[in-house]
Amino acid sequence: MRKLLITTAVLGALAAPAFVFAADEAPAPNYTLAYNVGVYSQYIFRGLTQTNHKPAFQGGVDFTHSSGLYLGAWGSNISWLTDGTGTGETKYYKSGGSLEMDLYGGYRYSFANGLGIDVGALQYYYPGTRMNGVAKANTTEIYGALNYGWVQAKISDVVSNAAWGFGKLSTDSNTSDASGTYYAELNATIPIGDLIGKNAEFMSGFTGIAHIGRQDFDAGRTNDDASYTDYKLGLQKAFSNGVNFGAYWTDTNNKYTSTFTTWKYDGKNIGESTGTVYLQKTF
Repeated sequence: MRKLLITTAVLGALAAPAFVFAADEAPAPNYTLAYNVGVYSQYIFRGLTQTNHKPAFQGGVDFTHSSGLYLGAWGSNISWLTDGTGTGETKYYKSGGSLEMDLYGGYRYSFANGLGIDVGALQYYYPGTRMNGVAKANTTEIYGALNYGWVQAKISDVVSNAAWGFGKLSTDSNTSDASGTYYAELNATIPIGDLIGKNAEFMSGFTGIAHIGRQDFDAGRTNDDASYTDYKLGLQKAFSNGVNFGAYWTDTNNKYTSTFTTWKYDGKNIGESTGTVYLQKTF
């Protein structure tokens, strides 16, 4: 019995390397799961500060299948739903309203010529109890994008009755539906380090960011002034350990007058020219 055990152990030891080698040759998984966390000096969404120029803590998770299908979730603290405390300003939520949660899913595909497509749907969800007489902040969009190299063209279309407080009220059948509101954007992520070349290794990982977008609200003539254009220019440095550090400048041409205070919260224009810095980690 003892001899049999020893023989078995020796044979097992000799077979082990072959087993390990076979494991090393296992096919790659059909999916990836990625996480991200970050701290920002403020949260800017389509040119508008969502945190009244105060810091934001953000994080998300993305599931991507080899077929091109993907699902994701992302969240950030916000304050714009409760910041409207001045004369003529709208306070949307009487409780809660301090969190944004985004749930999304879609399909990506890249053609042999380098052209890529991305289509999907996104749900913006804001937990809390809204004030009477204001439309829902929760918004549903569908989107489509074309990518080529470092340039992307994308359009997002609202399919819900209300969008970020604009649109149909559940208690009033006469208010206008926000469905059809769209956001069109052109984005460029310029690989500065790669373009400069290997002679400038200190620039490795640097990416330039350029963006222009147009938000057009379809929620009745009274909300026509809510439509605006926003701009962004920035620079990001990516490190090999998954840490990203960056800064960007944003601005809008949004209306801000004594008679139209939609973009005024806590006495401030949330679409004014401003700068943001951030530190992010992906893993």
